[in-house]
Amino acid sequence: MQPAVNDFRNSELALALVQKIKQRTHAKAHLMEFCGSHTAAILKYGLRQLLPRDVEMLSGPGCPVCVTDQQDIDRAIALAQTPGIIMCTFGDMLKVPGTYASLQQARAEGCDVRTVYSTLDALEIARQNTDKPVVFLGVGFETTAPTIAASIALAKSQQLRNYSVFSLAKLCPPVMKALLDGGEIKIDGIICPGHVSAIIGSHPYEFIVRDYGIACVVAGFEPVDILMAVDMLLAQMENGRPQVEIAYGRSVSPEGNKRAQELLSEVFEPQAARWRGVGTVGGSGYKICDAYKAFDAERLFEIKTGPAKEPAGCRCGDVLRGIINPPECPLFGRICLPERPTGPCMVSGEGACASYYLFGETISAVE
Repeated sequence: MQPAVNDFRNSELALALVQKIKQRTHAKAHLMEFCGSHTAAILKYGLRQLLPRDVEMLSGPGCPVCVTDQQDIDRAIALAQTPGIIMCTFGDMLKVPGTYASLQQARAEGCDVRTVYSTLDALEIARQNTDKPVVFLGVGFETTAPTIAASIALAKSQQLRNYSVFSLAKLCPPVMKALLDGGEIKIDGIICPGHVSAIIGSHPYEFIVRDYGIACVVAGFEPVDILMAVDMLLAQMENGRPQVEIAYGRSVSPEGNKRAQELLSEVFEPQAARWRGVGTVGGSGYKICDAYKAFDAERLFEIKTGPAKEPAGCRCGDVLRGIINPPECPLFGRICLPERPTGPCMVSGEGACASYYLFGETISAVE
């Protein structure tokens, strides 16, 4: 997509930032936007075309739907197929293909799978169906996890014993470390996720600067936010002084949201979690702690699945690690389409493949 600068909220400032960026860059800069919402905004507004050629933007694994492991998708579908259960899920999860089916197919075959917009919707369904177990499929990062924790705490306080959560929620900093330890791609700077950072703050990224010498800037999602983050990253690289900075001060503080953090600590404890394309990462999952075990679907129900298999030819894992751009996958736009996705990166609005397909891109820098 060609940039439509006049559509920006502040096109004058955006163009000034672009000029500043062009003056800063001398060597190749490899920057990763971790968050899928950043990827969508970059493509929607044509920001790659505004940036000079020596600034390379890589997409990361910041889409919770996309990184949910194939085995966990299969387990969620198996749970939904358990007789009597009402499965509640956010809409993005419906079309994610499992090894043999999807939640959408399970619903078409008679399973009671319901789309909700919040955990409060799921709690209301539990109140209206006290004779049936209601399971919320808890997929998300630190942004969504507090709302999941709140629903569990509320269910306990209201003695809503038919409500439980199948927790597949994840923490971002551990997988960021896993990506850097993998060493598959060169990263000079990271645009850290804005929504996640509103909860956890910017302090959790300090290890990236300390241990890897990589610049970090937390950014918002307007074009000016992202361009400002790019400029700040390049300035750090130019000065040889990597640090963690915030370009999203209206929503993010270094300390984050203390109340949300307390709620997460009350209801969850970290555990190892599987990430699509990355593997098992220690301390990167939210496990429901013993004090709330009565609301842990994984402990309440026996979940049996066969061996998980990735879709043949799908390179979602490589996209999530920044190894390739979506059009380099042989299935992209041919076999894998939004209405008929082969892999999860084409399903979610935060998925890199869906963003590339929806907004397109003509690779031509503004000189």
